[in-house]
Amino acid sequence: LLFCAFLAVPFLLQVAIPGTSTVFGLLMLLIGIAVAIDRLPLMPSGLLSRPLGAQHVVPALRKGAEMFRRFEKLIRPRLLVMTASPVANFVNGGVIAFAALVLMVPLPLVPFTNTIPAFAVVLLCIGMVERDGILIVLGYLATMAAPLYCGAIAWAAWRAGSGAAAWIQGVFGP
Repeated sequence: LLFCAFLAVPFLLQVAIPGTSTVFGLLMLLIGIAVAIDRLPLMPSGLLSRPLGAQHVVPALRKGAEMFRRFEKLIRPRLLVMTASPVANFVNGGVIAFAALVLMVPLPLVPFTNTIPAFAVVLLCIGMVERDGILIVLGYLATMAAPLYCGAIAWAAWRAGSGAAAWIQGVFGP
C-alpha cells in the first residue's frame, strides 16, 4: 500500500509526464485488485528486478516524508469498521482499483484529471495502512469526484464540439 501511495505522488502535481499515468495506473490497479482479493500483487518481473537509482529515490522519499510528517498528527486509528474486516479490504481494494482506472484515462492536457484520482489513492492507501477510516471515507469521496470531473470535462468538450459543428454548418450551409 505504501508503494501504491508512492506511485500516486507524482500525479499530485498539476503537470504529469505523458505516458506515466498508464504505467503507474496499471501498477496501482494491480495493487488494488490484490488488496481486494487479499493476495500479494502480481507485478511484472521486469519491474521488480529493475534497480532504482538512489539519486532519484532518496529525494522523492525525503519530500514525501516531509509532507507526511506535517499530517502525521492528524492521522490515527479511527472509524475502524472501514479497515477491520475482509469485506472492508475487498471494498477498499476495489475503490483503489477504480481510482487507478480513472487515473489511466488519457486526458493529458486537462488539469486535475490525474490529480483527483491520485489524491484518492493516497488517501485510501494511507488510511488503510494507518487504519484511519476518516481518510478512507475522504478517499471514497475523491474517487467519486474524479469520474464526475472527467465526465463533466468530456461533456463540455462534446457540447463545444457540437456547437462548433452547428456553427460551421450554419456558416457554410448544408
